[in-house]
Amino acid sequence: MVKATAIKEWAEDDRPREKMLASGRGAVSDSELLAIILGSGSRSESAVQLAKRILASVGNNWKGLGRLQISDLMRFKGVGEAKAVSVAAAMEIGRRRAETAEEVQQPIVSSKMAFDAIKAKLSDLSHEEFWVLLLNRANKIIRKTLVSRGGVSGTVVDSRVVFKAAVGDLAAGLILCHNHPSGNLKPSVADKKLTEKIIAGAQLLDLQILDHLIIGDQDYFSFADNGLL
Repeated sequence: MVKATAIKEWAEDDRPREKMLASGRGAVSDSELLAIILGSGSRSESAVQLAKRILASVGNNWKGLGRLQISDLMRFKGVGEAKAVSVAAAMEIGRRRAETAEEVQQPIVSSKMAFDAIKAKLSDLSHEEFWVLLLNRANKIIRKTLVSRGGVSGTVVDSRVVFKAAVGDLAAGLILCHNHPSGNLKPSVADKKLTEKIIAGAQLLDLQILDHLIIGDQDYFSFADNGLL
């Protein structure tokens, strides 16, 4: 087996870190950027070669990389726990940055605005999560709260947890949100029954359920827009 040439032995212009320092962040390719995060390769391949292999496995798509769990990353030869955690941390930073950039400051007046406010939390998960946007009387977001986390095909939601969060934050309105990892945005029978149950409970607490969003990859389904509330 031919030993891979170490990055430090490459021409300076070909080294990812040196290239970024000399030419800026936009000068490095996706694989070089991932190689910087990985820090090193293995005895048989450089960090860039390892990065190319990882990216190729997800169609050279950052969103696909973001779906990989730490255990998935560790299946690649040359990726141990430390490297896997570093990659996962970088993906989480990206998600949180997107969420901060898309934070809605004005009142939520449409399903699209609600989707923009929550999509960074739900759009690229490989499992289901159920979140609630807690709104004040001006329809501005008080807080986004995670209610439950489940598996690929569903998650169990306790309506009492929803109401506890709403009452604790003195919310006036709620927007229910959960994702379908499959990308199928059609609400299931269980989705409809849960929505009806929460609406019934909300009436007793003088809370308004403004919408229920089902989040896909980059799209959503709105119960309100489709006359299901």
